[in-house]
Amino acid sequence: MTAAPTRRPDRPDRPAGHAAREGEDLARALAVLLRAHRSAVAPTVADVPGGSRGYQVLVEVVEGGQPSQLALAQHLGIDRTAMTYLVDELVEAGLVERRPNPADRRQRLVVATSLGRRRLAAACGRVAEAEEALLGGLDAGERAELRRLLARAACHAVSVDPAAELQQD
Repeated sequence: MTAAPTRRPDRPDRPAGHAAREGEDLARALAVLLRAHRSAVAPTVADVPGGSRGYQVLVEVVEGGQPSQLALAQHLGIDRTAMTYLVDELVEAGLVERRPNPADRRQRLVVATSLGRRRLAAACGRVAEAEEALLGGLDAGERAELRRLLARAACHAVSVDPAAELQQD
């Protein structure tokens, strides 16, 4: 007869030895936060074609200069064909335009329109509110520190494995 696994006294739903200390199970914590973030943010960007991905493209176009469609796809880890359809939707909505690259006429730049900039500003405000609510269990200083540490960890992860920046679910 097999003995029942020993359970943690603080978490009877978990076997003993499984991330016993708070904060030790990084993968689980990141996965929970990512799922909660997606659920919280999705409704705030519903008015942007492509939802969260469309929002990401607008952010990159507005804040990252005037990248090409291929550069956007590579930076955001979105398939080139999917990016084409996504940019098509953003163009149809009047949020971005494709313009010839003066340095290379074969390439098109994706440029935000004034409507795209206004829509992004409104969406950024809603996303920030959703993120503040998501992190409501932390005080303002802890939220700022978490953001700073996550940004630093992400930069390090990309320096160790440049492909990490391109990986997307």
